[in-house]
Amino acid sequence: MGPEPGEPVAARDLSGHPGVRAVLDTLALHHVVPEIRHLPDAVRTARAAADALGITPAEIANSLVFVATDHEGATRPFLVLASGGHRVDTDKVAALADLASLDQADPEFVREHTGFAIGGVAPVGHPHHIDTVVDVTLGRYTTVWAAAGHSHSVFATSYDELIRITGGHPMDVA
Repeated sequence: MGPEPGEPVAARDLSGHPGVRAVLDTLALHHVVPEIRHLPDAVRTARAAADALGITPAEIANSLVFVATDHEGATRPFLVLASGGHRVDTDKVAALADLASLDQADPEFVREHTGFAIGGVAPVGHPHHIDTVVDVTLGRYTTVWAAAGHSHSVFATSYDELIRITGGHPMDVA
C-alpha cells in the first residue's frame, strides 16, 4: 500500500547504486564522510534540488560539463561547479582558463567522461581526472549541496572541500 494522500513519500536508499558508490568511494579517499540525502523525486535542476532541501538555488553546486578546446584544437572535458544561482559565462571562463572555447557538452559526452547521466553528475567519482573550476560564489555559504551520482541523491559539502576533493581552481564563472 502507498502513502496516504498528503503523506510524504519516503526516499529509497541509493547508497548501493554504482554512481553513488563511485562518489562515496572517492570521498572516502579524501577522508570525507558526507551527509548524503536520497530524495523521493529526481532533482535534475538547481531549483528542484533547492526546493527539496529547503534552501536557495545559490547553495547548490551544479556540476556542469563542457567541451574545452585548447588553442591547438584539442578537446577535453571541463567541469564547472557553479552556484545554482548563476549562468556560466563560457567566454569568460574560457579566457580565464586559457582555452580557445568552452561549449556545452551533450549527454553522451557527459556520460562518457564522468560516468554519470545529466542530473546526477557529481563533482567527484569520474573514471579519470577532469579539470575543474569552482564558482567563488559558493564560498558565501557554510554548506553547499552537490549531486551524489544519481538524480535522487545529493551530499553536503563546502566550498573549500569542493576545491580540495576535486583539485579545482576558484573562479568567478558568471
